Amino acid sequence: MAEHFHVNTPLLECMGMSKRLGTTVYLKMENSQPSGSFKIRGIGHLCQQLARQSKGVVCSSGGNAGVATAYVARKMGVPSTIIIPSSSPQLVVQRLQDEGATVKIVGKVWDDANAEALRLAEAEGLTYIPPFDHPLLWQGHASVITEVAASLGPGVKPGAVLVSVGGGGLLCGVIQGLKNVAWMDVPVVAMETVGADSFNAAVKAGTLVTLDDITSEAKCLGAKTVCKQAFEYSQSSELNIISELVTDQQALQAVQTFLDEERVLVEMACGAALAAVYSGLIGRLQDEGRLPTLLGPLVVIVCGGSSINMEQLSSLKHKLHI
Repeated sequence: MAEHFHVNTPLLECMGMSKRLGTTVYLKMENSQPSGSFKIRGIGHLCQQLARQSKGVVCSSGGNAGVATAYVARKMGVPSTIIIPSSSPQLVVQRLQDEGATVKIVGKVWDDANAEALRLAEAEGLTYIPPFDHPLLWQGHASVITEVAASLGPGVKPGAVLVSVGGGGLLCGVIQGLKNVAWMDVPVVAMETVGADSFNAAVKAGTLVTLDDITSEAKCLGAKTVCKQAFEYSQSSELNIISELVTDQQALQAVQTFLDEERVLVEMACGAALAAVYSGLIGRLQDEGRLPTLLGPLVVIVCGGSSINMEQLSSLKHKLHI
């Protein structure tokens, strides 16, 4: 059996973004994973540890965790059931079915789908695959930073790492990865969209916050409560985590600009991180003294996403008046 299910993704220098910022920008292309997103790192690792003897796995997902789980389960020869909220686009359902998963649509947001996944796991003796809140996931996701360090080579350290936050799994993995390569002093810019901002709300309140609803179109960022570990990291004096928000319009505009300049289509959840560069937010953080004026190379985690195609992009542009 394969050592792991993810691939070592390219770290590409991005001329367009580098020119905008006046510092080198590298893109960690997680969109080129077999499942279309970074999720396969952690989920592959967790399934290998917990699901080898399983009679089936069940995962709740807005899309990407589900696709990763279905892919890994198919490779392991284990049946998969994926519970998604009604907010997930039809193309996600199709992608999951193509991977051989049984798909159930439950509730309006991820939290509803998750309650059903936990119930099914209990009732049918299935292995529950959490989409973001588990130490094995973070351990798997940490490999993204190990690869960045290897690609940059000895003696080169990023000026900052840019990452989108939904439930906080990738953020926890990135921080674990920074610890693994002794880069604890590298700032992490954690990006969310307004309306899917459970991490930012928690950072502002100084305690975990549960949002009333997910009102952002970046449905894959839609966890009403961020995982506790992500919040605890935000409170740590050893780490520099900068939590920032962009609007849905800015995230979608970033998706469009990225498509035009880099010829790569990613979903809005990923656009949140890209928007930090395109919308001038990084420049503002430098002006405010929250990031150094002379910034070392910026690493953007292009987390990818399976819930986007041209039709979906057009419909979002129409909805958000772009």
